Amino acid sequence: MKTFLIIFTALILTPLVNCQTNSPAYGKYIPVEEFDPSRNPAKDLNNAVAEAKRTGKRILLDVGGNWCIWCHYLDNFFEENEDVADYMHKNFVVLKINYSKENENKDFLSKYPKIPGYPHLFVLDENGKLLRSQDTSALEKGRGHDREKVFAFLKKWAEKN
Repeated sequence: MKTFLIIFTALILTPLVNCQTNSPAYGKYIPVEEFDPSRNPAKDLNNAVAEAKRTGKRILLDVGGNWCIWCHYLDNFFEENEDVADYMHKNFVVLKINYSKENENKDFLSKYPKIPGYPHLFVLDENGKLLRSQDTSALEKGRGHDREKVFAFLKKWAEKN
């Protein structure tokens, strides 16, 4: 009976412990994959920097909002081009930064070059230093994004010279 209670208790507590260790405080990075006006981008970037240092990846800030049709086009591009998305996630810690009427994140974004349109990409090194500001209109083709241009951009900025 004692063995049964120990096993039963372990089975009940294990999922609870795993849920708690899925938070940044416990060392597991949780990616920010949605434009959310309630998020703190400075805190999110600190977590992304810690993850980039741990994994040796660069950071890709994707600035936009749910109101932005081209932001949805870019998201759809990655859904339809899984190999490009896989490459991106293998080489970058991707962090979505919200820009909307609800929250323009002016203080956070004031540290970066002016954004001419959305979505906009910033490539940072593993320490959070800006390497590239990318207007995504240069990566477009028709009513979407050009596979070769997007892939070339990611490959160029994934390289560490």
